[in-house]
Amino acid sequence: MTNKIIGKKTGKEYFVTIGLEIHAEMKTKTKMFCRCKNDPFNSKPNTNICPICTGQPGTLPYVNKQACKNVMKVGVALGSDLADFSEFDRKNYFYPDIPKAYQISQFQYPLVSGGSLVGVELERIHMEEDTATSIHKNGKSLVDYNRSSVPLMELVTRPVIHDAETAVKFAKELQLLLRTLGVSDANLEKGEMRIEANISLSENGYFDGDFSKLGVKTEVKNLNSFKVVGQAIEYEIKRHLAILEGEAEGEIVQETRGWDENEGATFSQRKKETSDDYRYFPDPDIPKYKFSELEEFSKEVLKKELPELPWEKRERYLTDYKIQADDVEFYLNNKAFDKIFSTAASLLDNNGYKKLSNYVSTDLAGLEKNDEEGSLENISGEQMALMVKMILEGELSSRGAKDLLLEMYKNGGEAKVIAKEKNLIQKSDEGELKKVVEEIITDNPKQTEDYKAGEEKLLQYFVGQGMKATRGSANPGVLAKLFKELL
Repeated sequence: MTNKIIGKKTGKEYFVTIGLEIHAEMKTKTKMFCRCKNDPFNSKPNTNICPICTGQPGTLPYVNKQACKNVMKVGVALGSDLADFSEFDRKNYFYPDIPKAYQISQFQYPLVSGGSLVGVELERIHMEEDTATSIHKNGKSLVDYNRSSVPLMELVTRPVIHDAETAVKFAKELQLLLRTLGVSDANLEKGEMRIEANISLSENGYFDGDFSKLGVKTEVKNLNSFKVVGQAIEYEIKRHLAILEGEAEGEIVQETRGWDENEGATFSQRKKETSDDYRYFPDPDIPKYKFSELEEFSKEVLKKELPELPWEKRERYLTDYKIQADDVEFYLNNKAFDKIFSTAASLLDNNGYKKLSNYVSTDLAGLEKNDEEGSLENISGEQMALMVKMILEGELSSRGAKDLLLEMYKNGGEAKVIAKEKNLIQKSDEGELKKVVEEIITDNPKQTEDYKAGEEKLLQYFVGQGMKATRGSANPGVLAKLFKELL
């Protein structure tokens, strides 16, 4: 998609500017400011609560150290600056899912500043508490406080994105990073990761530090899938353009909008608040922090705790294994399959990587996707590597390999033992296969006559019959050789 749009009616040139705000719930044992269990999805309503997370008078919050460390690890991975000094603030607004009438968040002194991901610059990453969950049914509104005060990371990009494709790419890569670091499951469907997009169109140009160049922005909240993120941004761009070009009535106002899945359109929710509306001020009940005085929060210490990052593994897999880019992305996003592949690959050489990847990302993934009876836990990387070696050494045909893989998926076991028990070892003995070839020639007189008359493509037909007769156990190369000789 181009970064500029030309209005069909006026011929004017418009510039698209997009910024993202992404929330992600942190994986911790307890909530952000109390000792209640962090388990908002798997518990009965209002079971993981206490006087602190329900905002009872006289209670005092205390900060979850692991939650802060999780956010700062994200910052280290993104090349950001970590806070030397930080504090928590009160963000004041009233809504039933905020029992205190304010949310503990961060305003002037976030934990993380700057950095970038897939070429998109970041403004900040800060820590706050999640709200409770409002449930509306049967004409009543109920509130479940299990989610109240769950640790919530908020990442804000700079307004430097210019198309929906880049926005979606950024969000996907962030989700992958959070999962790789193990700091969040970042499941959009569950609300563990929530994406909000700010969109504006302007005739003045892109953001270069001068906010006056940007047009009036609208924010679309709580987009619960990457597909919807793209659709909502595209819709808003078209809506803004139609108003600016005079093709639609109304005006563009700074507001919060929602997404209607059925209509495939955004809708107005409320006027967009500014920071002044929230009346931020430092929370007097939470101490200030000087992170430079805490060794475990230093960039050097946190960096040592990081696993191999997605972009590092992506480059290594492409360089060392030379497998398809789609396969690499599959492994990055599927830990169980990646474990099987990486373990097996360590036991193979250059000749086996592509074949291994094909069986793992296509055949094995197909068994899992189709809910075939069995389990990935039945298959080890070691046995997968042995299966590939058997293929390369001519012991297994492609058909035999698929049958072996299915048997291992269902019942586990050693590849070589199963192959022998199920008669899957490829037969290459010419004396044994010659009898099969002779019978097939005798049973197919017309095809034999046509082949001898010059229809050499029938050789594949004969080889296929040979594979069928031996239930896939014959070496197709040996079969082809014998058919050529005897025909």
